[in-house]
Amino acid sequence: MSRGRRGFTMIELLVALVLLGIVSAALYRVLVNNQRLYMAQTQRIDLSQNIRAAGSILPAEFRELDASEGDITAMTPTSITIRAMRWLGFACNVPALGGALGAVSVIVRGGAPGQPLFFGSRGIDNSKDGVLIYYDGNQNSRLDDFWATATITSAPNGQNCDDGTNGQRLILNINLLGLGPNVAGAIPLGAPVRGWELVNYQLYRPAGDTSWYVGFQPSGAATPQPLIGPVLTNGLTFQYYDVNGNPTAVRAQVARIDVTVRARTAAAVRAGGQAAAATMVDSVVTSVALRNNRRF
Repeated sequence: MSRGRRGFTMIELLVALVLLGIVSAALYRVLVNNQRLYMAQTQRIDLSQNIRAAGSILPAEFRELDASEGDITAMTPTSITIRAMRWLGFACNVPALGGALGAVSVIVRGGAPGQPLFFGSRGIDNSKDGVLIYYDGNQNSRLDDFWATATITSAPNGQNCDDGTNGQRLILNINLLGLGPNVAGAIPLGAPVRGWELVNYQLYRPAGDTSWYVGFQPSGAATPQPLIGPVLTNGLTFQYYDVNGNPTAVRAQVARIDVTVRARTAAAVRAGGQAAAATMVDSVVTSVALRNNRRF
């Protein structure tokens, strides 16, 4: 009975193998194209996120600047060092002026994120924060109002405001910058207190890396850290303009900053079909008007 059974002929086997090869080749091509499409979409998403980050982080920092008050401490076409605002609070005591301007006690209401009338991305860091405090002078005149600068010498915790609510006491060395007299009551109850940190943004390539990035270097950091990227070798440029729209190299005269970021994908991808793999590039240009600028 076993001898009467028919098997596959050589022709049938060859036909089956050919059909299997055709189907396998088609499936392989579909899988390869899907993989290329997935990689291309992933790279495009990363590129778009880099561009969006550049269009939101840098302008948000620069809108807080007032160049006439020294918020820009250094600037080049590929680097800028600024006093970046980190928190805003209000004095809930009347600082003792009229005498020595060293070791002046100022209590900031709340003193930490989540506390009433305290605003910021983080709390007070007396190791690296500088302070701008509102000087009112003669409360019947607006001609003598300005922001006095101060350095924090210590920040004891758990100090209450004059009305008994929670606050943070700062011991400040205040500099009136010669803009107003040192008189009692010149910094009134409820005066705004702004905390800033010295930071640098620059075109940056880490040691041992072939890619360029938009680097961020906070106060006290030894080296910058990659913030946005990878970018092109000309991936970050700053252009500075005065109130008349003319380019300027004078820090105190900057009224507008144009930021150009040219980003690229981290890996080369194929646009589709049998096209050669290539790096995708995109860019964004943002114009930022600085605060207290009447023209803009």
